[in-house]
Amino acid sequence: MKILVIGGSYFLGRVFTMLAAPKEDVTLVNRGTYSMESFGAKCIRADRHDSAALLALANTSYDVVVDFCAYRQGDIAGIVNVPGLSAKQYILLGTVDVYEKWTQKPLTEDSPLQSRRFGGETGEYIWQKLLLEQELTQVCRQHGIAPTPVRPALLYGPFNYAARESEYVRRACTGETILCPTDAAGRFQPVYVKDAAAMILALCKNQAAYGNAYNIAGDAVDYETFLDTFYNVCGKRARIVKLPAKAAAFTSPDAFLPFPFTAEETEFYDGKKITAATGLSYTPLEEGLSKTWQVFSRLYDPAPSAT
Repeated sequence: MKILVIGGSYFLGRVFTMLAAPKEDVTLVNRGTYSMESFGAKCIRADRHDSAALLALANTSYDVVVDFCAYRQGDIAGIVNVPGLSAKQYILLGTVDVYEKWTQKPLTEDSPLQSRRFGGETGEYIWQKLLLEQELTQVCRQHGIAPTPVRPALLYGPFNYAARESEYVRRACTGETILCPTDAAGRFQPVYVKDAAAMILALCKNQAAYGNAYNIAGDAVDYETFLDTFYNVCGKRARIVKLPAKAAAFTSPDAFLPFPFTAEETEFYDGKKITAATGLSYTPLEEGLSKTWQVFSRLYDPAPSAT
């Protein structure tokens, strides 16, 4: 199978490339910050916004395009409109945040999408992802390509550049206190990054999945469940202090609350459609966090404890 990957060297894209390249004919287009050639991928060094550089893709055909780094209008058209480029499916990495907020229902792929443009950096990111999904449908159908948006929830695992689970690892390794709210109403749905990569690769191969939208979302957990699990996988090295969510300590900048803390911040997403389409399942939190600990702890501890 010929797969064209846009991006593919950061976090989910990196894990996907590591998984796909040894078995499939994978070509990456990115700026070449991190080389993926050692995993068997062909690499074209180009900025996706450089139309002249993208001519390296002219008159080439692929089974699937997997786009990990589309962030603004025109990004998809810039790829699809390369002269002579053809593909059967275009998988766009999106986000579950594109859904209408505060519906109080588990959000499926058929739930209404957001119609309001919120302010701030996060609000603009979501709005651009919404516009890109519209562009995906419009541009791909013009070219006879099946549009497949994939919407992950909260990804965690090796190579994550967002300071979430890696910050907990750092604090555990350096002996810093980790505050844990015992009764926070917030819930979140962590997904081990390798699960998301494997599911996307399976979608590449399943023609019955072409043209459908998919959530990637595991079981919901709260802070206490997450940090209890983390405490176990790190060999009980973490200095976790449990306090009621209303404690004043949680207003401190040092509290570190990377996940939804309140019920108002919480949305629930249904992630079963993609497991049915791919035959894959979600890695249990303890197993995924254990693997994450083993990788990230090496950055902060020269001799991490075995787990």
